[in-house]
Amino acid sequence: MSIRRQSIISSILVYIGIGLGLVNTYLYAKGFSESEYGLIGSFQAFATLMLSFSNLGLTYYIFKFYPYYKDNLPREKNDMITIALVVGFMGFLFVMIGGFVFKDLVVRKYSAHSPEVVRYYYWFFPFGFGLSIYTVLEAFAWQLRKSVFTTFVKEILFRLFATILIVLLFFRFIKDFDLFIKIYAFTYIGIAGSLIGYLIYTRQLHFTFTISRVSKKFSKKIISSSLFVWGGFLVVNVSSVFDTLVIGAVVTNGMMYVGIYTLAQNMSGLVFAPQRAISAAAVGPLSQAWKDKDMGRINRIYQRSSINQLIFGVAIFLLIWLNFNDAVLTLHLKQGYLDARIIFLFIGLTKVIDMGTGLNAQIIGTSIYWKVEILSGVILLLLTLPLNYLLTLELHEKGPAVANLFSIIVYNGIRYFFLLKKFKLQPFTLQTIYSLLLAAVCYVICFLLFNSFQGFIWLVLRSSLFILLYATGVLYLKLTPDVLPVWETVKKKLKLTKQ
Repeated sequence: MSIRRQSIISSILVYIGIGLGLVNTYLYAKGFSESEYGLIGSFQAFATLMLSFSNLGLTYYIFKFYPYYKDNLPREKNDMITIALVVGFMGFLFVMIGGFVFKDLVVRKYSAHSPEVVRYYYWFFPFGFGLSIYTVLEAFAWQLRKSVFTTFVKEILFRLFATILIVLLFFRFIKDFDLFIKIYAFTYIGIAGSLIGYLIYTRQLHFTFTISRVSKKFSKKIISSSLFVWGGFLVVNVSSVFDTLVIGAVVTNGMMYVGIYTLAQNMSGLVFAPQRAISAAAVGPLSQAWKDKDMGRINRIYQRSSINQLIFGVAIFLLIWLNFNDAVLTLHLKQGYLDARIIFLFIGLTKVIDMGTGLNAQIIGTSIYWKVEILSGVILLLLTLPLNYLLTLELHEKGPAVANLFSIIVYNGIRYFFLLKKFKLQPFTLQTIYSLLLAAVCYVICFLLFNSFQGFIWLVLRSSLFILLYATGVLYLKLTPDVLPVWETVKKKLKLTKQ
């Protein structure tokens, strides 16, 4: 299955997941207090932190070395996934030990402003364990070109589990929030089990405890490079969740403000959604292209990933920005969530910039210059941690959003100039400028026409006009070669053209 086809199918699944995520976000914001919603957001932050320490470079190991295993071993003797899972289990065991050792530190930092973190401290661990194991399985499934199913599991099934739990809570089958959050702690274990079951059912998962000749041949390189990359993975992931962690630790009534910040994060996650689908489809081909020294293919993936992500990311960002206040008021959410709009502005712009620069992280990470990715990650951490802390003290929940925007500009700038200088690769074309101008024009038209109106019908009209104008412009200007074939297929399916 081609990158385009996988990306399109995965993108469809992502947007179905977005719809389900919007439903969940509404249910969380409507039926839960800001503090309860903040605790749910903290589960994701602490789980990501645990993943950072337990991963040990396993995703890089799978991305980089899978082609060598595939080309030299039959499936039954491929010991890659066995090694990855065993090491992953061991890594998380050390995380658990560290969690017990440093519990008193967490209690000191959170007991005053966010006592909920202390109360549910041990329940973070099954959530983190599930995420850690799922991440290893997902990376392996991507190499098997099963990105469509992994997208379904992570974008739809995970959210569906949450939806079911929320509904059961609302109808009192789950008696209270305490029981809800304890069951919620096992949702990632649930989707990891689903992925294992699928890979076994499709006969793609084989376990062998015999060390293969490929593992023996590359063992020193695997260990050294994976551990080095793990350092970069660690700093990037810590940077990505430090905002949530620092708000809970520093700001008075921390979980309430984490809840407001989480709403903005979840909405900006919709902006970022296309990258997950495109990355999943592109990692395997990128690894193979580097092995084959096919620079032309790498350049095509780089430029198309940039324009495709930019087109979708800018559209979603502006749709949400146009409708944010109206949606909060029309859906009768808590007034405190209006404060999430300005946070969304900064986080959303951060996502758009990250997407518009294309798959630079994946391109560098699968190349022999993967150390550059580590270096840029260290710089990101050195910027993110002090800026987050200082700006949180100064601007409270808005501080981390501002800090992260500045940090991500520097972070992507380093990767952009490295690829430009080293390989003469760069993601931008004239279509990049046209896309931004088109988005700006569509935004201004919709803002001037509908800004003074409020209500459900105006949400629909405002969004529909923006989508119509923007989609028409993308097709007319031929901003990406991947859209027109899809549009032709849609027209044929709808019998809008002769077959």
